[in-house]
Amino acid sequence: MTVQRVSSKWTKTKIILKNKGLASYVPATSLYSFDELEHMLEAHTLVYIKPDRGTYGNGVMCAEQIHDKDADGNVEKTYVLRYETKTEDFTELEQLHKTIRNLCQGKEYLIQQGIRMLQHNDCPFDLRVLTQRSPAGQWESTGIIGRVAAKQKIITNHHSGGTVMHYKPLMSGHMTSTEAENIRQELKDLGVNVAAQLQKYYPKLKEIGLDVAIDDRWNIWILEVNTKPALFPFKKFFKDPSIYRKVKKYAHAYGRYLSDRNKAN
Repeated sequence: MTVQRVSSKWTKTKIILKNKGLASYVPATSLYSFDELEHMLEAHTLVYIKPDRGTYGNGVMCAEQIHDKDADGNVEKTYVLRYETKTEDFTELEQLHKTIRNLCQGKEYLIQQGIRMLQHNDCPFDLRVLTQRSPAGQWESTGIIGRVAAKQKIITNHHSGGTVMHYKPLMSGHMTSTEAENIRQELKDLGVNVAAQLQKYYPKLKEIGLDVAIDDRWNIWILEVNTKPALFPFKKFFKDPSIYRKVKKYAHAYGRYLSDRNKAN
């Protein structure tokens, strides 16, 4: 049984944006260019630049526009670029763009509105919502895990040193248990709705890993969608074995070979 994969982040983003009910969850996103860099930094001050195709968070950069006042009270703009564990400062936007272009190495990149995510122990975290086709053919969100970025890292991916954590302890520092459960349900519904939207264009789609961020106003933002999500965290980090049993049961039913887990993201 074929399990469909879609590698282009830009293609998936455009499909999600076609659904008015989902479009509000998507941060401003476009193909990278100097004009878009200038426009989005003016609009949002924080942006992420990521390869259109790629896994494990490789190649992701973060740029920020800083406003300072000089001795005469005039506003001065400076720019900060972060990638891997490096930080570079720029006084001119053209210099920033040139450095970004060099780091892109000729590959197509996206630029996305930066989300100032909730934090755990002063480190930002995002959430992965796993949504699968059930043996009955219905979409179902079967698990949610949190991913906390390592110190000095801008991405939360496990392969880049991020720490996997349970949903409840991550959210408990920011809201009541009832509020957290309400957001959990919204996340599960969002996973189902995004999967259904993508399936309209990719009928053989069987699973997605929906990466979402939550800001300090508790807005939910779709960062990206993986069509070959890692399943092993749900075995390794959940004390309740029934969660992984369901994940595994569904995966086997639609033909996912769990031995390919190291290729997932």
